[in-house]
Amino acid sequence: MKKFIGYFIQGLLLFIPIIITGIILLKLFEFFASLFSFFGFSNNTLVNTALGLTLTLLFVAFLGVLASSFVFKEVFNYFEEKLEHAPFIRHIYSPIKDFTSAFVGNKKRFNQPVLVLTNPQANISEIGFITREELNDFAIKDRLAVYMPLSYSLSGKLLIVPRENVKPINAEASEVMKFVVSGGLTDVD
Repeated sequence: MKKFIGYFIQGLLLFIPIIITGIILLKLFEFFASLFSFFGFSNNTLVNTALGLTLTLLFVAFLGVLASSFVFKEVFNYFEEKLEHAPFIRHIYSPIKDFTSAFVGNKKRFNQPVLVLTNPQANISEIGFITREELNDFAIKDRLAVYMPLSYSLSGKLLIVPRENVKPINAEASEVMKFVVSGGLTDVD
């Protein structure tokens, strides 16, 4: 039963992003196919389906081209700056943006996996990721900030721990993160 639950959770971790992507593409396809029926372009369902599929593929490719262009990046940066300075929205948008960019993109932050001794009496350690080596902004010396992700969740906790309680883990950060998030069920390469 324990193995079944482990396989089920691993399957969900793989399946959910695929399903969400599929649903989004399906909704886009339905939208474009309905446009052709609505405007009476063709009464043939097969033609509307083919045109909807073609337009969906072209639209997604166009978004890819647009996202890599200089102009789009400038426009996106402009709106992002406005969001980060909006009174209420900035308290929601900025932390979510920082959190997601820590996992993906060019500014990955969780790239130093470590083992943190959290209970010296019982010799218990937890896996975390160094987020700050220096805490001078808070007048804290000889300690570092370690993010401790929780299993089966994208949440976690931040610990400020003495340097001597932290030992580096010699493994890929992404593999360590998968291991933690899966509750230790994922095999590490």
